[in-house]
Amino acid sequence: MAKLYYRFSAMNAGKSTALLQVAHNYEEHGRKVALFTAELDHRYGVGFVTSRLGPQRRSLTFDPSSDFAQHLRDAPGELSCILIDEAQFLTPDQVRQLHRIAHVDGVPVICYGIRSDFLGEPFAGAAYLLTLADSIEEIKTICPCGRKATFNVRIDDDGNRVTSGEQIAIEGETRYVQLCGGCFYSTDRPLIDTNP
Repeated sequence: MAKLYYRFSAMNAGKSTALLQVAHNYEEHGRKVALFTAELDHRYGVGFVTSRLGPQRRSLTFDPSSDFAQHLRDAPGELSCILIDEAQFLTPDQVRQLHRIAHVDGVPVICYGIRSDFLGEPFAGAAYLLTLADSIEEIKTICPCGRKATFNVRIDDDGNRVTSGEQIAIEGETRYVQLCGGCFYSTDRPLIDTNP
């Protein structure tokens, strides 16, 4: 039975690398996959899933108007899996649609993303994935202090935490650091050393 999977972490944990590996595993057995990433994520060009380690692959993009069910109907050949990067940017209706695709159409859907924004507030797509996903897995990464990181914070050029602004600011234009809960609540020091 197909499922909706949500694999989440703080930033810089290898989510895109894991997605690319899953795509490779399916395809080396002759199976067809559909890769999607958020259209608004243009760090490495629009329409690419890119790992910080270097591997990159062209993908389809989604925005709030994307219809995954229609894509499934229009896809030539039979899809074995749908893989979605930056899944926190899905709308609640899209998450429900992907859940239905897994359960009604029998196509596994594996989503990769973060849970919360730079203030610790949930992204709507992540909240719905945490609610509807049949399988939830945390991909772990570490805080600069060495503990498991679960939060992402936005920082300025001096390494100080930014505490206001738009919920979405794509990395590259903006800097982020992943933190554990203890460091997330500590705001009395720069979060990175800007003078190495």
